[in-house]
Amino acid sequence: MLNDRSTTLSLLKTRRSGRPRDLVAPGPDAAQLRDMLEVAIRVPDHGKLAPWRFVHVRTDQRQAFADLLHAAFRVDNPQPSRLEVEAVDRFSHQAPELIVALWSPVEGTKIPLWEQQLSCGAACMNLMLAAHAMGFAAGWVTGWAAYAPEVVKAFGRGEERIAGFIFIGTPAVPLEERQRPAFDFAVSEWAPAA
Repeated sequence: MLNDRSTTLSLLKTRRSGRPRDLVAPGPDAAQLRDMLEVAIRVPDHGKLAPWRFVHVRTDQRQAFADLLHAAFRVDNPQPSRLEVEAVDRFSHQAPELIVALWSPVEGTKIPLWEQQLSCGAACMNLMLAAHAMGFAAGWVTGWAAYAPEVVKAFGRGEERIAGFIFIGTPAVPLEERQRPAFDFAVSEWAPAA
């Protein structure tokens, strides 16, 4: 068990996000992607509500996804520039695999929505960790498309919201370490008021 624990801690300490534009083939095959998603849903979930869903956008649907994003972008930008059009195309077609993560609030329960949001975030993080554990990298992004009503409606039901677009593939460049908060800034000891 000690070796497994050491391996798990090493894995957690080495996880890095991959920039979606830098994720290339090979991506996970169907069985690997299913395994990743099965890991994603094994998160704390007060009330067993499953307040999240994942939608896979297959490679053969990426152009339809691009068309959706172009139409949504034009709602507020009727005359997009060439660079804006190209940016939407790049976003739509980057990385071998794309999972749209949705927060699916369950109303009318004693479980606060805040706890449900935390569970959704944990599910997304588990997906990222599973990708890393299987030798891939993942990038979790939002941006304007996650908030565009037309895009939300295309993926969500009812009051669902897009928690993010999670792109998965093989890093084409070394993953960069980013600056992390100092331990003493992020962690403290509680003491009762005197």
